[in-house]
Amino acid sequence: MLIKYAQAVSCLAVTCAAEWVPRPTSAPETFPSAYIKYSTVLGLFLQDDNATVPGTFDYTATNFGLINRTYPTDTECDNSFTQWQKFEHYVDTLNIRSGKNVNYKVLFLGRHGEGYHNVAESYYGTPAWNCYWSIRDGNGTIVWADAKITLNGVAQAQKAADFWASRIKLQKIPVPQSYYVSPLTRCLQTANVTFSQLPLSPLHPFIPTVKELFREGISGHTCDRRGNKTYIHNAFPLYKIEAGFSEEDLLFKPLEGEVPTDQDIRSKTVLDDVFGSDGHTWLSVTSHSGEIASILRVLGHRIFSLNTGAVIPVLVKAETVSGTPVSTATVPYTTMSTCSTQPPLPIATS
Repeated sequence: MLIKYAQAVSCLAVTCAAEWVPRPTSAPETFPSAYIKYSTVLGLFLQDDNATVPGTFDYTATNFGLINRTYPTDTECDNSFTQWQKFEHYVDTLNIRSGKNVNYKVLFLGRHGEGYHNVAESYYGTPAWNCYWSIRDGNGTIVWADAKITLNGVAQAQKAADFWASRIKLQKIPVPQSYYVSPLTRCLQTANVTFSQLPLSPLHPFIPTVKELFREGISGHTCDRRGNKTYIHNAFPLYKIEAGFSEEDLLFKPLEGEVPTDQDIRSKTVLDDVFGSDGHTWLSVTSHSGEIASILRVLGHRIFSLNTGAVIPVLVKAETVSGTPVSTATVPYTTMSTCSTQPPLPIATS
């Protein structure tokens, strides 16, 4: 106990300096008949507050939403610390002082930039999109199967990149130590535009891991059918593809889709994988609106819909507890409702 206390005091002393290296966090220990219980530490970001309206919220106008507040650990910090540095020290201290079965991670959950499927749904209207157009690869003019991002989507990802660069320079924000990305093209592209040109530490370069289960809600929509492993590797050769990743998309089923309960189970499975194997504290996940919504449900966070290209940070507490999770059994995919004839275009209103 004295050794552990001395080590903790030593680590805390280091973090009081203006320049310091965050302490890696170990994964919570697991044992038979146990599971990881997730919760969100509230009161740190504007997105936690029910008064914050998701549709009009701009993360670039609010320091990623980080609330300008004090932390119990501020007295241990140098007076020159920015808000993000003080928050970093607070999170690091939580990990130092937590028990062996608890750890804290900050997830930067980013939605991909606008894709061609988003444009098509807006053009045709959601009812016509869902029943007719979404099950096709495109309309002869654009392709939305495994949709790429539009020029506007590139601009949204570049906006995120520019904002990250400003936070690094002005706020000394802790940049992600690990990067994860959905296997769908729009996320692979968005992550590349956002992070590949940033001044990152050589200790934590931008080499994202492609993880199958961070993909969008699995539906019969062709935009949610991923490319094969060979395509992903050839298009993004610097990316790391997780072990066990199948050559072909084995989860996509034409005209069928998973139910929200299954998606939440899938989200918890991939979170368990990440939290159980990654000792880093600051993680980036580039994913989708539906999948990020599912992750937030698993984390016990309030509903917070993201616009294309937007980012939400969440401080997550992961605790290994004894017992069995409430539900781990999936149910069969459901059949989509489709229409055989092309619906009329929506009537413009002025």
